[in-house]
Amino acid sequence: MKWLLRSNHLPLLATVFVLAVLFGTASTLYEGFFSGKVVVNLLGDNAVLGIAAVGMTLVILSGGIDLSVGSMLAFTTTQIATLIKNHHMAPLGSIALALVIGAVFGGVMGFLIHRYELPPFLVTLGGMFFARGIAFVVSNESLGIEHPLYQKVQDFGVPLTSNVSVPATALAFLVLLGLGILLAHWTRFGRTVYAIGGSETSARMMGLPVGFTKIAVYALNGFCSALAGVVSTFYTGSGNPAVGMGFELDVIASVVIGGTLLTGGVGTIAGTLAGVLIFGTIQSALNFDGRLNSWWLRIAIGLLLLLFILFQRFLTRTSAVSVQNDVQVTKQKTNQPV
Repeated sequence: MKWLLRSNHLPLLATVFVLAVLFGTASTLYEGFFSGKVVVNLLGDNAVLGIAAVGMTLVILSGGIDLSVGSMLAFTTTQIATLIKNHHMAPLGSIALALVIGAVFGGVMGFLIHRYELPPFLVTLGGMFFARGIAFVVSNESLGIEHPLYQKVQDFGVPLTSNVSVPATALAFLVLLGLGILLAHWTRFGRTVYAIGGSETSARMMGLPVGFTKIAVYALNGFCSALAGVVSTFYTGSGNPAVGMGFELDVIASVVIGGTLLTGGVGTIAGTLAGVLIFGTIQSALNFDGRLNSWWLRIAIGLLLLLFILFQRFLTRTSAVSVQNDVQVTKQKTNQPV
């Protein structure tokens, strides 16, 4: 039990349990829900959310937050659509430019947060308004994207069965998910992110590159937000400056429901995947039912978010008490005469 409380396993297990219950309940209530097609659709339809959530997980693990992801998503879709439609720029060039801008934008926010010790909430809030404003400056209306490359990507799919194929959007999400797991859990950079989230002061005393890591985390998150915008253009076939209103809240909710502590230092990328799938499962169940208002999704996510925050608080307190008890037992053993 102590091993579970001091690791990332218990929040992850709780998230997977909730996902299994929700998916099992929906499969029982709605005929055809338990199928490969629904699972593939969960990945494809929530790829944009999942890609942004991978980057946000790294930010929250480091003890930060980023409110600009929805606005960066909107700016990226608008920029790509404008460059392709109005300026006849090649899609690959416009996509590469968008990814670079996203990474630089995130890196600048990370630099301001680190260099001047500014609150991440306020810096990224400013970034949110700035990116959204620039998106409307680029274009104040939705623009359709018509290009052979987009048509090919939208038609592409890896066949699993005669009726089920994995779309390009889901593949992009899965590839980034794998890279995120590798980066967070199998590299020195990932261990540094966890150390900073656990205690930035201790990380500095250990000689870890705190400044570089914090800036890099926000740059990676900016890149992921821009990549989510790129995938969104393939999913919808358009760019829209108004898209992604409140998207950052969905991303943060998915990460927290996935078991990542808002205070940083605890969480997993795999848990974030489960959080995204919970979000998608509820939405799919509402679509299968057809009788309930879509706002029930917000109600369900709000309740789950509250429950997971309370659960995290319980784990934090229990873990702290367990550590204190172990320290007292160690002192007692040390003071015993030989």
